[in-house]
Amino acid sequence: MVTFRIATANDLDQIVQMLADDELGKTRERYETPLPESYVKAFEAISSDQNNELLVACLGEEIVGVQQITFTPYLTHQGSWRATIEGVRTASSVRGRGIGSQLIGWAIDRAKARGCHLVQLTTDKKREDAHRFYERLGFQATHEGMKLKL
Repeated sequence: MVTFRIATANDLDQIVQMLADDELGKTRERYETPLPESYVKAFEAISSDQNNELLVACLGEEIVGVQQITFTPYLTHQGSWRATIEGVRTASSVRGRGIGSQLIGWAIDRAKARGCHLVQLTTDKKREDAHRFYERLGFQATHEGMKLKL
């Protein structure tokens, strides 16, 4: 049975390992021992921000999924809030077992509980399987996202 909880600093190694364990993650993450300090600083910033939640999915003691949810107030839509889901990963050993769907369901429930009117996410254009996954969960590609690397 999968359980969900807010991540702790002790989980960081397993989280980074999951982030690095896919084709795109291999090119942008640095899973090494010890972890680069940048991951520790990012974790501290996320965990100290009341509008960010880093969630892990667990099978027993093993972390098998992760996602970050950021809650953002907007002036548009009459001053409402949005939830943004980022960094969704499941361990390669459990893919296809519904854990990703449960992670997203948990995020949607958290967004509702926080009074958000919208849940949004981005996914790399190269992740065609992810696009189909999110569409099956009811997400629609209604906007074109743009980024500027700095």
